[in-house]
Amino acid sequence: MELRHLRYFATVAEYGNIRVASSHLHISQPAISRQIHDLENELGVLLFERTTRGLRLTQAGERYLLEIRGALTMIKAASRSAQMVAEGRLGHLSIGLVEIAGWEGLVPLSLGAFQKSYGDVSLHLRPATTPEQLSAIKDGALDGGFIYAFDPLPVEFESLSLTRHDVVLATPLNWRANTSAHSSVRSLKSEPFVTFQRAVYPTYYDRLLNACSQAGLTMRVIQEVGSEAAILSLVSAGIGIAIVNSCNQWRAPSRVRFAELKDLSVPLPLSFAYLRSNSNPALMRFVATLKKSLTQND
Repeated sequence: MELRHLRYFATVAEYGNIRVASSHLHISQPAISRQIHDLENELGVLLFERTTRGLRLTQAGERYLLEIRGALTMIKAASRSAQMVAEGRLGHLSIGLVEIAGWEGLVPLSLGAFQKSYGDVSLHLRPATTPEQLSAIKDGALDGGFIYAFDPLPVEFESLSLTRHDVVLATPLNWRANTSAHSSVRSLKSEPFVTFQRAVYPTYYDRLLNACSQAGLTMRVIQEVGSEAAILSLVSAGIGIAIVNSCNQWRAPSRVRFAELKDLSVPLPLSFAYLRSNSNPALMRFVATLKKSLTQND
């Protein structure tokens, strides 16, 4: 038994006439008659009664039609689902992001635009550091991720440059006057600093320390922690000051003040990275959405 047998049977049952069914299916009448006959032989039951006015379903035929209509509906739905997956309009997409970059700007705008256009794609977001994301993308746990890429990515990666962020000074409210807006890093030599642990993101850590050194600052580090959220918690508590991603200003803690540093810059290039070999159609739709968002924000 093949799928066409079921379709031919359902069409003949609908019209009760092989000639009309033949016209509708664009199949010759003898071919349809043969397929119906083969189906009845395989089932071992008569599905139609032959009358002078055409064909009429037997009780067995009525029951069979009821059952296969459900099957044909499921097959049609399965076919449409497969097409939508192939088109990137249905499926699953796992995206990583450095959480701070998702608070404002291009990242949330692109995520929102994608969900609006492709709401049948199940989008999963996973906050993670850049090294964690790259490892997860390589292992197949993530389809792609929003990362800060200081160094060239391995050859198996593709990336899309999005924007650049920078660093700012974070201080507790009412901190000393020499940490006012547009502070010079040279004036901060005696201040207590809270920083990342180097193991969290070695490249960024080294870039930050090198930039500070060139600007004439060797930070007096009193504590190292594992995230910028933890850093800002300590700054809020008055433990020390910190140099952090400027994106923190989008969700500033109430007890922290941010200030630009006139003689220090550590550009943070935000990109979207994914494996060239990733064949998930939804990923290609997402990349296209990102490119469109870039164009609209130029």
